[in-house]
Amino acid sequence: MKRDLNYLAALEKSVAEKYGTEAIINPKSGWCPDKEQGYLQDVKKAQIKESKLEASQERIEIEGVLIAKKLINKNVERHCNYCDSYSFNREDDVYFTKFGTCHRCYVQYIVDREERWKNGWRPKMEHKNGT
Repeated sequence: MKRDLNYLAALEKSVAEKYGTEAIINPKSGWCPDKEQGYLQDVKKAQIKESKLEASQERIEIEGVLIAKKLINKNVERHCNYCDSYSFNREDDVYFTKFGTCHRCYVQYIVDREERWKNGWRPKMEHKNGT
């Protein structure tokens, strides 16, 4: 394909008239080694920042639910404050941390009653401590 240099020159001239001379300048013409170094440093900083953000938002799947890794407490109390059971089950960690109960007590007493539970409501539990 043969280029029509007169057409290209006329096109460039009309673009410059309509949008200014900045629109027809080659972007590489203003680039220098100092700008390249600055650009590479900015890219590196952005990558480090993004890596930190991704690490802080890493998720772990527990019972089919993705939970932020930073919310999982490794030193969780393993004792249910309500039914006195002790659990080594990792799925109970979330419930121990948030409500002080095991998963079983959460499902039985807290589901659909979270506000009441947070406000101090507790159902009578007759079998606690053998009573």
